Amino acid sequence: MADGEVKEADENSDVTFKSMGLIDPLLEACANLKFLKPTPIQAQSIPYALQGRDIIGLAQTGSGKTAAFALPVLQNLYKNPSTLYCVVMAPTRELAYQISETFEGLGAGMGLRCAVIVGGMDMMSQSIALSRKPHVIVATPGRLMDHLENTKGFSLRGLKYLILDEADRLLDMDFGPSIDKILKVIPKERNTFLFSATMTTKVEKLQRASLSNPVRVAVSSKYSTVKTLIQTYLFFPFKHKDTYLVYLCNELAGNTFIIFARTCNDTQRIAILLRNLGFGAIPLHGQLSQTARLGALNKFKSGSRSILVATDVAARGLDIPSVDVVLNYDIPQDSKAYIHRVGRTARAGRSGKSISLVTQYDLELFLRIEAVMGIKLKEYPVDKEAAMLLNERVGEAQREAVVLMKEQHSGRNDKKGGFANKRKRGDDREER
Repeated sequence: MADGEVKEADENSDVTFKSMGLIDPLLEACANLKFLKPTPIQAQSIPYALQGRDIIGLAQTGSGKTAAFALPVLQNLYKNPSTLYCVVMAPTRELAYQISETFEGLGAGMGLRCAVIVGGMDMMSQSIALSRKPHVIVATPGRLMDHLENTKGFSLRGLKYLILDEADRLLDMDFGPSIDKILKVIPKERNTFLFSATMTTKVEKLQRASLSNPVRVAVSSKYSTVKTLIQTYLFFPFKHKDTYLVYLCNELAGNTFIIFARTCNDTQRIAILLRNLGFGAIPLHGQLSQTARLGALNKFKSGSRSILVATDVAARGLDIPSVDVVLNYDIPQDSKAYIHRVGRTARAGRSGKSISLVTQYDLELFLRIEAVMGIKLKEYPVDKEAAMLLNERVGEAQREAVVLMKEQHSGRNDKKGGFANKRKRGDDREER
């Protein structure tokens, strides 16, 4: 297949992992992980990858793309044992850890050594992990570049595979300069897999710089939501936003929620507000320490917390098996972000709900998202009188949350680091 030609993945393919030529240890690992049948992106990309071709995979989150690149790498590593065989670059720390878990699960019978190199963690312990000669490194680009420049004896000279996962997001998060530097110090004779939800101009440029005669494989070129997702909205005045949020959490008690907010500050505030009202809520955003972020994810995954309040750091890539409801506290900036958020529920054939909270200030964004997606969302049925009965108690919880937030901020501002400057920006960029 020529470069530029796109192979659309077939949903009804009868391809099996065995028919694609995977070796017995990997077939056994797939069975252990309950990977019973290749997903469309796996069925189309793995055979080309096993032939030694570079791959561009146009696939959205939840499509099974991690195994699509991990299986060919592990098969070739099994046949040609070597240290530091593959580097995977990911945009967020959480996604890096998740990719590592998939590699370790699939490579368990092969004695695979995998290292995660991300910001927010101790450089020295990472240097020790690198000195143990891992087969696979999963990293955020900035921290990987830090080690290339500062860790004695570490290089990527023997690299056989480079994988860029969520490439569109890697470039949106300003990792481009670090990626350019890394591309200059790795072997030209290698295989490169680039996976992206969209083929943006930046991704096209990166493809030309890093891939050789690649095969393009697309699961779907159109952004869409799954049929098992029930999408609704709730319209009300801005001043009652927290009240309606609490009303919905009460109405849907017993479900697991992800609540998406725009800023780190609001994410923290909402989690405190809900905890003040007796809900098991926990925040996840880019200004938490890596330990706190992983702890929040694990508590939510294990069920010890039923509500995860998050920025878009949790919108893409993360595989959280059972989420019943996605609540858009803030309307996302575009339809792509909306689809990534609501894609956290109704996964793997299960049903799910999404509810978007729309105020008078959100109408333009909300109508634009509906227009791009070509759908009209239904209004969520609500008892307004019952909601307003919560107003006074919610007001008290808001005041308590503000006091606690001020205490937390003053405590953090006393520490070294620049937390205050990040907080003032209200953004959620990853540290190196």
